[in-house]
Amino acid sequence: MNKSIEIDEKIFQDAVKFYSNVLNLPPLASKIYSYLIFDFEKVGITFDEFVEVFSASKSSVSTNISLLLNSQLIIDVNKMDERKRYFFANDDYKKIRFEKIVQKMQDELKLLDELNHFRKVKDEEYDLKMEVYKSLLNKSIVNIQESLNKL
Repeated sequence: MNKSIEIDEKIFQDAVKFYSNVLNLPPLASKIYSYLIFDFEKVGITFDEFVEVFSASKSSVSTNISLLLNSQLIIDVNKMDERKRYFFANDDYKKIRFEKIVQKMQDELKLLDELNHFRKVKDEEYDLKMEVYKSLLNKSIVNIQESLNKL
């Protein structure tokens, strides 16, 4: 098998399982992404190498690469004087991922406010719990945004 990068099989399997769950990826997409995170020297992995390494059909590899590109988990580059595309893990993905998380929390806060304004029944215990929850969301948003500004 012609591998351009070295991987640790156990860490690779752990990564496949982790990213499959956390990023909700199908098995082959999770394998491709996990394989790419071992490309520490940023040599890039070609389409043909994925087909060979994973003994997968070209259509399966193509479908899963498209999914990863569309979700911004990976990027592709054409090197000068070569027709082949090289694939890399997207270093900006962690930032993109947390920006999406912040947006979801902001959307939830907006929805909670709309529901609260619509609600006719007064319930002090519910209101107190909701304020604690909204405070947690707001603190989390600020904390993540401060960290994102450092990336």
